[in-house]
Amino acid sequence: MVKMINHNTMFLKRRALPVRQSDNSTAELVKDLMDTLSANRENCVGMAANMISVNKAAIIVADGPYQIVMLNPRIIRKEGEYDAEEGCLSLKGVRPCTRYKKIEVEYDTPEWEHKTETFEDFVAQIIQHECDHLMGILI
Repeated sequence: MVKMINHNTMFLKRRALPVRQSDNSTAELVKDLMDTLSANRENCVGMAANMISVNKAAIIVADGPYQIVMLNPRIIRKEGEYDAEEGCLSLKGVRPCTRYKKIEVEYDTPEWEHKTETFEDFVAQIIQHECDHLMGILI
């Protein structure tokens, strides 16, 4: 189901709770993230669960025609710091931020496969932005 984007910055500044394998609503959350990203694809390349009012550590990132869903993502390595400007569906305007060109991320897939992957460039930037949301950080 397509969800409304949450613009309540008080809610968005909360740290997301871990997604547990025993949580029966995980499949519904993944579907909601996929549907909502698809519906907002014109203006959006990534989304965190708290952007759709679900306080769980889950993100979705567009990588070209593909969507990558990450449960409990954790950036474990960063390299190549640079200054960027980003927008967000939850905020008006564009703001400066610091990002890293290359990151390594540990996460669980929706099928509960644990992965460690390296991402670079724009996809890495999107992941960093969405992981910030999970930590209660807004640009």
